[in-house]
Amino acid sequence: MAQAHRPTSTGSGSPSSGPAPAAPRNWFLRLGAPPVAATALTAVVALCMSLVAFGNITDFGTNQQFVQHVLSMDTTFKDPDLMWRAVESSAVQNAAYVAVIAWETLTAAVLLTATWFWITGLRRDAYDRARAASTVGLVMMLLLFGMGFLAIGGEWFAMWQSSDWNGLDAAARNLALAAFTLLVVHLPGIRRADTART
Repeated sequence: MAQAHRPTSTGSGSPSSGPAPAAPRNWFLRLGAPPVAATALTAVVALCMSLVAFGNITDFGTNQQFVQHVLSMDTTFKDPDLMWRAVESSAVQNAAYVAVIAWETLTAAVLLTATWFWITGLRRDAYDRARAASTVGLVMMLLLFGMGFLAIGGEWFAMWQSSDWNGLDAAARNLALAAFTLLVVHLPGIRRADTART
């Protein structure tokens, strides 16, 4: 009976030191795998974008004023060399705001779909659809906050000069969250889980 527990043991000597603990240990370690992190981060970003779009739709007037002030450049330093960029047409301002809301809503929908793909992919160890959908949604988010707010709003319309209507900090936070999530989604470790031998 002593010989039954001898093969390549690490010296624990317990009768259950064979393959039995492997299943719980692998299940627990799987929670720390890159696909789980990608799923969680995609869900967080999807929730953030959904709430941003929902807030702008249900409280249309607040951020409508924000867009109007940014485009009209009425709270900047009013440098004559820059003020020719100002857009004072209310119709164009409102069209730009509606376009932003539509982009936010579409981005949120893509990211929610990506979250669902990640959840279902975790069961089958298949992440290609989830990674592709996440990439589309995150790039849409990067375009919105990077190109739309930081570049166009911040630099072209000189939003950085305004102390009252300045969304650069919020845009930078969203940009950082999207960029970090995109990096995690494309980590080399996100492959079929059964190929990882650790």
